[in-house]
Amino acid sequence: MPIKLICVSHTPLLDFASPPPAIEASARATFQKLADQVKAYDPTLIISFGPDHFNGFFYDLMPAFCVGVRAQAAGDWNYGPAPLDVPEDQALGLIEHCLDHGIDLSYSYRMQADHGFTQPLDLLCEGQLDRYPVIPVFINGAAAPMPRIKRVIELGKVIGEYLKTLDERILIIGSGGLSHDPPTPQIQTAPAEVQEFLIAGRNPTPEAREHRQSKVIAVGQRLAEGDLSAALPLNPEWDKDLLQRFKNADFDYLAQMTNDEIRRDGGRGGQEIRAWIAAFAALSAYGEYDAEIHYYEPIQEWIAGMGMMTAEPK
Repeated sequence: MPIKLICVSHTPLLDFASPPPAIEASARATFQKLADQVKAYDPTLIISFGPDHFNGFFYDLMPAFCVGVRAQAAGDWNYGPAPLDVPEDQALGLIEHCLDHGIDLSYSYRMQADHGFTQPLDLLCEGQLDRYPVIPVFINGAAAPMPRIKRVIELGKVIGEYLKTLDERILIIGSGGLSHDPPTPQIQTAPAEVQEFLIAGRNPTPEAREHRQSKVIAVGQRLAEGDLSAALPLNPEWDKDLLQRFKNADFDYLAQMTNDEIRRDGGRGGQEIRAWIAAFAALSAYGEYDAEIHYYEPIQEWIAGMGMMTAEPK
């Protein structure tokens, strides 16, 4: 059965900050073009690789990888709360396959999927988070220590082998990064009350969520005004090089990347490239692929190196 990949950056500021009109129009037009592709392709199953931003996963129990057997949108940035249409039998089959092939991942019957999952689904699926059956696969890209890139590649390839056993029209989505440095606190340096949030901050009040999100909006505004002290600057050279590495299936290079190097070149949010890496690794289980870079623009107002790619087996 056919398989297709779409990898995109996400940004919580998509509807909360305005880049120059021509730049914003181009980004939204590309998202729409990809949404049109999804509609024409009409997948019967989506595998979505994504991170979390301390909305669904916390330090009280932080997995490297987690599959949602049941899941709902966390409700951050106005995506949800709403249930995702997770096919439980196939999600459990994926978990069993991973366990059989040396990947000991976690699983959840109450996953809260934040905007790292829900924004791509919203943009690519005509605003309907449950339009297609989807299995969310969380990859920790925010809470150190994080899984090593080599292991992320192994995870992706094992999942790809499982997908080959299914009689489905499969869409792989990967979302994260590219370079960006949002104001995500680090548990080693955070004050006690912030540490407590990072450990057990589930289900915040609407007021607490709004207060937290306002800090991110403020950083985007400062960056847009040229205040580069607000965060590490975006890194277009690093982003563009990564896009080419994905296009060329250069997994040997990717496997050698370290967390420190990613943080240096891509900022705190750059660690989310794990979602792209896992997605391309899953596709590579089908053999060589053709990939296309549809869009790239460093958008300060959105605190994101915005990239969009598609790929299919040759």
